[in-house]
Amino acid sequence: MHPDVKKILVSEEEIQKKCTQLGQEITEAYRNYPQPPLLVALLKGSVPFLACLISRIELDIEYDFMDVSSYNGTESMGDVRILKDLGQSIKGRDILLVEDIVDTGRTIVEVGKMLKNKGANEIKVVTLLDKPSRRVVDAKADFVGFEIPNEFVIGFGLDYNEKYRNLNYVGVLKEEVFQGE
Repeated sequence: MHPDVKKILVSEEEIQKKCTQLGQEITEAYRNYPQPPLLVALLKGSVPFLACLISRIELDIEYDFMDVSSYNGTESMGDVRILKDLGQSIKGRDILLVEDIVDTGRTIVEVGKMLKNKGANEIKVVTLLDKPSRRVVDAKADFVGFEIPNEFVIGFGLDYNEKYRNLNYVGVLKEEVFQGE
């Protein structure tokens, strides 16, 4: 375990099992759609989750990326900014938004609005982690890996100031690492 981690919340083995389960759920949910959904992954945090998940979806999926920002350190700033937009048209497409964590809910609500404005048909959300105790807007993921308590988590794509993304588990960051922020 990394020395800055207070405890492991979700192990690598648990993540792998959950990705298999979510892949099966997504496959079943979209099996009878005219075409598979376009997975839109939010950079950078969702990349490990996307990589784990897509190999377990038994459909001919496509994926693209958006980079949006709403965090500074440990706090959500409230406004969502697009840093990188999609590389293709999504007009008439069903979208499965891939998130690492749904926290305040602002990001998935705002990105959902953006995708609708670009002509997306249906938008669903899959998230590795859900932290409903921090919700400030009405937002709910359609496919949820793990519901977690209100602690600052890192690993498996999640970061603190761009560090710890490469941990193969989700852990709670020790408070002394970010105290004084």
